[in-house]
Amino acid sequence: MEVNPLESTKLANRAFGEENRARLLADYFSEVGDVGPETAWMHVYKLLLSIDRTIGLAHCYESDKCQPGRPWYARSLAFHDWVSGALGVAPSELGTEIDWLFKRASADLASYALRAGHSEKVRQQRRPYQGRAFPEPGDDPELMSIVLDGLRPWLNSMPPATAQRVLAERIMAYLTHENKRKNLIGEGFEDTLAAILRRVPGISDAYTIHTRAMLHNLPGFHRGPVNEKPRQVDLALVRKSDQQRTLITAKWSVRADREEQFMSDFRDYARVNFGGEAFRYVLVTNEFDAARLVRACDRRAENSLLLTDVVHVNPNGPKVAYADVSPASKNKCVDMRRHIESRRLSSLDDWLQRLVSDH
Repeated sequence: MEVNPLESTKLANRAFGEENRARLLADYFSEVGDVGPETAWMHVYKLLLSIDRTIGLAHCYESDKCQPGRPWYARSLAFHDWVSGALGVAPSELGTEIDWLFKRASADLASYALRAGHSEKVRQQRRPYQGRAFPEPGDDPELMSIVLDGLRPWLNSMPPATAQRVLAERIMAYLTHENKRKNLIGEGFEDTLAAILRRVPGISDAYTIHTRAMLHNLPGFHRGPVNEKPRQVDLALVRKSDQQRTLITAKWSVRADREEQFMSDFRDYARVNFGGEAFRYVLVTNEFDAARLVRACDRRAENSLLLTDVVHVNPNGPKVAYADVSPASKNKCVDMRRHIESRRLSSLDDWLQRLVSDH
């Protein structure tokens, strides 16, 4: 008996949850050893970058804006070409080299579901209803009607009910897995960065690395009012030599609501910073929209820049994507290039190097 993964949120949460992500990342990096700053971005992309199935290219921007004929389709082609070359694979083979974390978590989910579907508990639950043609897990006549109607001109015979059910389960599992990608790319990005920070020689010796820590548990911050929800920080680094604090917001992409969140989070952090000692506030992202990146670089809090550092997984990606825009253009990518050249918009490589040298 098969079990549709949609029937068990518990199985999906187990496969894509924090504990399994930690196990999978440990497996991945056990084959890698120490991570050099210059190769860190490669590991981020191998673990998390995915293929946009609607266009068959590496995902770098909103899918609806990347469809053939639109400007971001050409930019997606350029990025796909660049990242394939940078990772040393043919463009047609890029999909096999990336998205490691999602693929492994999906495989675990399939394994968990298979074991659950063949469990004695499931057999006992269905036993009183045997012989009464009860629907099996995965039965979806409407979905199969769509599939079979589309394939009917090429079918010599109708697949048996069991085969239809298995196909429906596989389709629904695929869609379910894709919905889980958003969760994986959120906390999974934080976990991946933390794993890299712990493996770059010199960083873990110099800093205490916190993942999704409560703000009041970090040095120099106290609890907020009792009627306020405690604040959580994506990542935090506390330098061991002097307790300097770096609060990191890790966002694979930067939506409009997240842009506003940077300022509100900073104000909340500053309000409970009881020692008055300055803290560093850093954004690490894989955003490709030039205007969003420029706003992150330029945003100010009173008389100083809001973000101490704006770090991109690899700024060469956006540079390649926007190569079609003239330097004389008023497009925000001109300002983005300026920030890249000045290192205001820095690379993950450069930021890690500075962490190593600053301790």
